[in-house]
Amino acid sequence: MLEFISLLRQRYHVVLNSTPIEARQYELIFEQLTLAEAFFRKGQYLKTLPLSCAIIGPTQAGKSSLTNVFLQSENAGVSPLAGYTVHPHGFCHQIALSDCHDLARYFAPFVQLSRENLSKNRFDCYTLSSPPFEGGRGGCDFVPACVFWDTPDFDSIDSTDYREGVLKTIALADVIILVVSKEKYADQTVWDTLKLIEPLRQPTLICVNKLSEGSEAIILESLKEKWRDYRRDNFPEVVPFLYQQTTKSPEIPESKRHVLFELAKKVQREKQQRREQKLVQTHWVEWTKPLRAEHEIYQAWQTLVDDKIEQALKDYARDYLNHPRHYETFQQAIAELLLLLEIPSVAKVMMTARKVLLYPLKLVRRLGKSRNHPQRSQEMIVLTQLINHTLTELAHELLAKNTPSLWRELSEQLRQNRTDVLQEFQLAAEDYHQNFQQDVERAAQGLYSKLEEQPLVLNTLRATRVTADAAVIALTVYTGGPGLHDLAIAPAMLMLTNLLTESAIGNYMTKVEADLKTQQFAAVKKQIFAPLARRLNALPQHLKTDTHFSISPEKLAAIETQFNEKLHGLRLL
Repeated sequence: MLEFISLLRQRYHVVLNSTPIEARQYELIFEQLTLAEAFFRKGQYLKTLPLSCAIIGPTQAGKSSLTNVFLQSENAGVSPLAGYTVHPHGFCHQIALSDCHDLARYFAPFVQLSRENLSKNRFDCYTLSSPPFEGGRGGCDFVPACVFWDTPDFDSIDSTDYREGVLKTIALADVIILVVSKEKYADQTVWDTLKLIEPLRQPTLICVNKLSEGSEAIILESLKEKWRDYRRDNFPEVVPFLYQQTTKSPEIPESKRHVLFELAKKVQREKQQRREQKLVQTHWVEWTKPLRAEHEIYQAWQTLVDDKIEQALKDYARDYLNHPRHYETFQQAIAELLLLLEIPSVAKVMMTARKVLLYPLKLVRRLGKSRNHPQRSQEMIVLTQLINHTLTELAHELLAKNTPSLWRELSEQLRQNRTDVLQEFQLAAEDYHQNFQQDVERAAQGLYSKLEEQPLVLNTLRATRVTADAAVIALTVYTGGPGLHDLAIAPAMLMLTNLLTESAIGNYMTKVEADLKTQQFAAVKKQIFAPLARRLNALPQHLKTDTHFSISPEKLAAIETQFNEKLHGLRLL
């Protein structure tokens, strides 16, 4: 799941950067995925990561000041300027730096730098230190052994630059300390953040800083009301920090000195995996909604292509196979049959022709194949018209589907690929034409074998001048004369066809013609239209990947199956 969340986050990042105006709606999802990716990564190193407490809050709420108060130190940098802290600062309290080696793996690709080497212009870094503390015991009156994190704000104008570091630190934290002031506690960004991290179920403390006397009760009640609006878990403990006129520094009330120790006891790392699943469950539908929208477009495109291909095949059957004047393939089989017949009555004429042009028989067939090039046959004329019409119809359909932008990109892809598609069709048509000659020859051989079973019919044909005339016409066709259509309407060929039809093999001829049409339809479908459909259906794979999510339906279905199986196993446990 971590791998898929990382991929999904990467795709959202790409889409956000490429179409910022249209993709603005994805900003919240991108933050959710950033948090989820970090939370899942935490699960990989959970056994070796030390306890972490993180102070979070809006700008100028006093986060760094309270960090110093809790740690009883002056190590956190304090400034009256908004956005002074732009990197996560980790302070090892009663924790050796050597025990924090997996933090580098967790934060990757962020890098750990010393405080002196941090730059205001670089945000993919954090600092970790084990500074000296005041007061001998190093602040252990207020903070348990942990890495205590001071974080940047999440609400300033520039916070988008360093928000990833904030989210990584929040996901790492076992305990959350939210710091707000009386001016900031009701800000929308505060409650949006609390809503965002709710599935993590971290023990939480709210610190209200810079309070004046008598305002605690009103603010406390308002906090409870806001919490009920945004969160479903129990309202956390609140620590008020009154504004100190003399010291200018907040002080922890005596009754709250051990509040972080109590919260640390509520940490339940053993529930990490369940919370990961809960986090995914909470957001999965929203995260994958844009992907499913793309998949619906892909499916609609495939359906459109399949419908147009199916219609083209119907038109092929109507305009060629079942057309009384255009269908010529069976006449080609008759021409092949004539080459198999011996014609004693015109032996001198035909045998001379055979010696010169028709011997051996394979040479004649090669001449025939060369003569009946697919570009010159009626069938190929029909197929070319149909494929051009299909591409034009698809282009019109795409123009009508102007939104969303994915349809426009598909339209552009179709326009750019039209020439290549037509070239592929020509190659496929030539291959089909050559391959199908074997079926034509088999049909002719089948007719000849049937005639051999009827000696009377065979001898009658051989004794008929019509046969000789038809053979001469066939010879003319094979050696560069009129086309097969002319052969079909020649008087001699019509008389020959009638003789065969009215003979004892008439029914067999009808069956051979029907079988030939069935085989031809199947061959055209498989060798020409199926590759065309595959090529058109693959167009979405060639779209620019910087404007859409480009995650296949198969990949999404696979991760959902794995997730559901894992979730089911957790429920059984």
